[in-house]
Amino acid sequence: MATQDRLIESTQELLWERGYVGTSPKAIQQRAGVGQGSMYHHFTGKPDLAATALRRSAEQMRAIAAADLAAPGTAYDRIAAYLLRDRDVLRGCRIGRMAQDPDVIADPQLRAPVEETFDWLRGRIAELIAEGQAAGELTMGVDPADTAAAVVAVVQGGYVLARAAGRAEPFDQAVRGALGLLAAQRTVDRTA
Repeated sequence: MATQDRLIESTQELLWERGYVGTSPKAIQQRAGVGQGSMYHHFTGKPDLAATALRRSAEQMRAIAAADLAAPGTAYDRIAAYLLRDRDVLRGCRIGRMAQDPDVIADPQLRAPVEETFDWLRGRIAELIAEGQAAGELTMGVDPADTAAAVVAVVQGGYVLARAAGRAEPFDQAVRGALGLLAAQRTVDRTA
């Protein structure tokens, strides 16, 4: 693996584990197995490297979610695939954790991938809900954008609840609740 990629991947992991302030250049270099000169050869400093790492994490998260949301089946099935995907619940979301980091939120360059990822995710889920409504699968009684925001909030809030409890069950319970609410909006034969 190229030095630049090792630096980015190490920074991704450290940001997820420790947040921005807790991720020192020295820790990045140690985890990547590179010297200070290598880091500053590829990046102007920690903010530049962190922004690159956050962008990569955001791209990876979007790719995984996009695959779930593009799976075969109804709109409900695809949203369920996203919600039920296997996750390391107790580690939380790489991007969602950054939304809780005051240094990330205070810096427009660092905040941008976080904001863009959640905007994209809410938009994609809203599109699916609207598709389900247009196909007659889901009732017209819910606003797609509001419902998409609730679905994303269930996942992010589920991570918080699970981490606070030290076990995955609160996340799983939140997902089951969201699926129950979404299933109540279905108009198609649920036994098929």
